[in-house]
Amino acid sequence: MALFYLVRHGQADYTPCEERGYIGHGKDLAPLSEQGVREAEETAKDIRLMGADIIVASPYTRALQTAAIISRQTGIKLTVEMDFHEWMPDITFQFKTFEEVVKLNEDFNTFKGIYPVGIPGGEEQKRWESLTALRQRVKKAADKYAHYDRVIVVCHGMVIRTLVYAGPIKNGEIIECKYEAGQPDCEFSFA
Repeated sequence: MALFYLVRHGQADYTPCEERGYIGHGKDLAPLSEQGVREAEETAKDIRLMGADIIVASPYTRALQTAAIISRQTGIKLTVEMDFHEWMPDITFQFKTFEEVVKLNEDFNTFKGIYPVGIPGGEEQKRWESLTALRQRVKKAADKYAHYDRVIVVCHGMVIRTLVYAGPIKNGEIIECKYEAGQPDCEFSFA
């Protein structure tokens, strides 16, 4: 059983992505804002992180940059785990605006992460990653690190809420989670 320190990335600055007209997954190239860098630097000072075995990060820039700051300040090895990326609001990767993502997230929450069946418009809601798919992806990734003693996982709010019941999570916040490979699903907070 491992002790995971689940760290939500620092605040992102989407301006460079918007200026370049990026859509869909391109928006996940957003770096940290100045505030996000400060959040990551503060998180890196948290004594709980000292002496962890490894830092595992989502491949998205905001999480990877946060993890790099923590790695630099702690001297702990950093690796990237592809499946710790954030929930996919649009599995076609074609969303263009944040308003569209907000709507897709609202639909996900309304339907509790389960594709609606027999509801008018239900078919069009299937653009988002289901809760079942999210859980399977995240737990498969987490299982790879369950043999360590202490693991820093730098990722995203919905990934964290897949592993532990939590309400809204602040940027740079650390949530501790005891994790064992194959453990049962926790209740998901649709916060």
